[in-house]
Amino acid sequence: MKYGIDMGHNCPPDTGARGIKVEDILTIDVGNRVISKLRALGHEVISCNPERASSVRDSLSQRCNKANAARVEVFVSIHFNAFNGRANGTEVFAASEAGRRIAQPVLNEIVKLGFFNRGVKSGSHLFVLRNTNMPAILVECCFIDSQKDMNIFDAEATANAIVKGLTGKLPTTPVNVIPDEEQNIDTSILRLQKALNRLKITDRNGKALAENNQINAETKFAIEKFQGIVGVEKTGIAGETTWNAINLILAKRIIRRNHGGGPVVRYIQYRVGADVDGIFGPQTEAAIKRFQRQNGLIADAIVGPMTWRKLIG
Repeated sequence: MKYGIDMGHNCPPDTGARGIKVEDILTIDVGNRVISKLRALGHEVISCNPERASSVRDSLSQRCNKANAARVEVFVSIHFNAFNGRANGTEVFAASEAGRRIAQPVLNEIVKLGFFNRGVKSGSHLFVLRNTNMPAILVECCFIDSQKDMNIFDAEATANAIVKGLTGKLPTTPVNVIPDEEQNIDTSILRLQKALNRLKITDRNGKALAENNQINAETKFAIEKFQGIVGVEKTGIAGETTWNAINLILAKRIIRRNHGGGPVVRYIQYRVGADVDGIFGPQTEAAIKRFQRQNGLIADAIVGPMTWRKLIG
C-alpha cells in the first residue's frame, strides 16, 4: 500500500493550535512515528508536508498536490483539536464512503486508549479531503486544551493506534523514530561539542570545536560563550539549564512574534545580528527578515523549518 501522511500545519503561516500543548509539535511527533511504523510494515510512504508556503491555502494545496502527484492510495492528515478547554475526545473526518471505511477502524483504535468517541464525521468542507484524488481521512487525535485528553495522550500509543487502524497490525520489531531534541537525554561531552558546532558557537579563535569527547579550555570557552548568548549563568559547565537551552534550540520550534521569547529568541537574535535581549520586538523582526532575504527565503519574520535549516541545518 502507498500512503500519503500529512503532519498538519508546521508550515508558516500555516501553524496549528496552542493549548496545554502545541499542535505543531504533536503532529510532527505522531506523524513521524506513523511514517516509520508503516515503512517497517513494508508500505511505501510519502510525507506530504511542504517546506515553505506563501499562505495557508498554498500550504494546503501543496499537501494535496504531493499526494496526487505521487498517486498515493490512502491520504491521512494528522491533527489535534482545541476549543474551550472542556471539549474532549477523538473524531475522524472523511469525504467519501471509501474514506469512511478507512476512518472507522482508525477511530476505533484511538478511542481504545481512553478518549471519548466523537465519531466519524463528514469532511466535505475540509480542503485536503476535497482536493485529494484518493480515499482520504483527517484525524483529530484529541484536544490539546483539554487536561483530560492530555492526561491520556501518548505519542507512541496514538501512532500505534493509527497504524493498526490503517493496516490491522503493528511492526513486531522496534522502530527508530527521529527523536524530539527537546527531550534528548544525551548529555555526553561529545554530543555537547557536536551541538555547539551545529549552533555555530566557536572557540576563542573563531574555529569549530574538536569533537574529541574531552572537556578542554576551548570547549569551556564555547560553553561560556553560549551561556552568555542565551542568558544563563556563565560557569563553563554544561548543567541542566544549559542543556535545556541547547535542546530547545535544536528542537527547531516555530518561532514568531508574540509566540517566542527567552533563550531561543536570544540565540536567534545573536545569529541574525539583533540586540540580544530575548524579546521578539520590531528590531528582531527586521533582523530576521534581513537574514531571510539574504538566504533566499520568504521574508516573513517567522522562524520556521526553512529558516532553521539556514541557521543550524
